This record gives sequence, C-alpha cells and structure tokens, in this order.
Amino acid sequence: MRALNWQWPTRNGLPLPGTMISIVVAVTALGLTASVAEISLPRLIGSLGKMTVFIAQMFQGFNWDYLPQMLAKMLETLEMTVLATAIAVVISLPLGVLAAKNASPHPIVYRLTRDVLSLMRALPELVWALVFVSAVGLGPLPGVMALAFVTVGFMAKFFAESIEVVDSKAVEGVHAHGASWVQVRYFAMLPQALPDLVGTLMYILDHNLRAATILGLVGAGGIGYDMVMSMRLFQYDRLILIGLGIYVVVTLLDRLSDTLRSRLLHGKRV
Repeated sequence: MRALNWQWPTRNGLPLPGTMISIVVAVTALGLTASVAEISLPRLIGSLGKMTVFIAQMFQGFNWDYLPQMLAKMLETLEMTVLATAIAVVISLPLGVLAAKNASPHPIVYRLTRDVLSLMRALPELVWALVFVSAVGLGPLPGVMALAFVTVGFMAKFFAESIEVVDSKAVEGVHAHGASWVQVRYFAMLPQALPDLVGTLMYILDHNLRAATILGLVGAGGIGYDMVMSMRLFQYDRLILIGLGIYVVVTLLDRLSDTLRSRLLHGKRV
C-alpha cells in the first residue's frame, strides 16, 4: 500500500506564500465574524448533551399504530413531489432551450428568460407556499404549485447549462443537412444533454421530496405537518418513524438515479 503524500505539489513541498496568506486571511475573517452568527465553541460543546438526550428519546420505541397514517402522509408527499417535478419538467425544457446561449433564437430572449428564471428561484418554496395557501387555501395543491414554480427556476437553468456545453460539431452536421431550428435542437442538442438532464431531474426529485416535507409547516399538505406536530408534542415514537420513512424514500430515489444514469451512459443494467 502506497503511503499518502501530504506535501504540496511544489518544489519544496510547501504551499506558495500567496496560498498561505489567503488561508490565514480567510480563517481570520471567519473567526472575527463568528460572533455575528452567534457561533460559540462553548455553546456548541454544551449542546452535545442535549442532542444526545434528544436522539436517545427518539429511539426509545416505535408507535406502530401510527404507521398506517404515516404511510398515507408519505404517499401524499410523494405524489406532491412527483406531480410538481413532472409539471416543472414540461415547462423547463422549452425554457431551458431559450435560456441557453447556443440555442436561444435571440440574445434578448436569452437574457429575458434568464432574468425570469432568477426571479422564480429567488425565494424558497416555503415562501411561495405561503402565497399559494393564501390564494387557494390549505392542502396539497398549494404545495404542488410552490414546488413546481421554484423547480422551474432551477431546472431550466440546469437544462440550459447542459445544452450550452454540447458538441458543436454534431449541431453543425445536423444543420448542414437542412434541419430546421426546432430539428437542430431536438436531434442534435437534446440527445447530447440527455445524461445531464436525467441526473439533474433525479437530483431535483430528491430535493423536492425533502422540500415537500417542510411545506406542511404552512399547511401545504404532506408529512411535514405531522413531523412538526410530533416534535412540538414530544411524540418521539412517531418522529422516528417519520425520519426513517423519509430516509428510505430518499435512498430509493438515489438508487433509481444511479440506475438510470448507468443505462444512459454505459447501457448497463443495474
């Protein structure tokens, strides 16, 4: 087994003076601004005991009578996640094309689309959920609307960046055969960007699942409301089931993402 080389890739094995100065300045700045964020080392060390007690109480037992209700709420959260992501994909694909420099029909269209996407992702899902709850009332619908709205802002940006790095030779070849503007984007750009699009989709799906669990705070449906109420009422036997349920679903989505990317990139069956 080869020993690890902890030396810097320089002639004398030491970091460059500029690097050392940058590190010292960054560490000093973080130390001086720690009080602004109320970061205190004694406070952090003193909280370890409370955290240990909290975790120990969670694992004291499971409320199996709550399991059917938890599964129903988790299913509602999954439905919100999948529906919001599906709506966002349909809207994000054309916006992603318009927001890509090499695919947008005009620089003004490119800039306007980018600005709209920045506006859509400027505020988090929880804020938009409050807006939609006030508009359409409580329930899963405002949660789906908030997730889809913010997801379009992120997903279209990721799609645009994937399209911008495609090989221009394939685009030129399709264009040389007399393909139209739409055909060039559909047959030359999107197939090259497909693996990145799938990876982005699965990441967004994972993010939306975790975001959907928080929207219950404002009455936007899902498992979030039960999770918050379990914490407020110290119902740790319910809270541990909710946490494990979220973990299992996120892990399954991660495995699904690996499977889809492997099939697209290497044609493998996992």
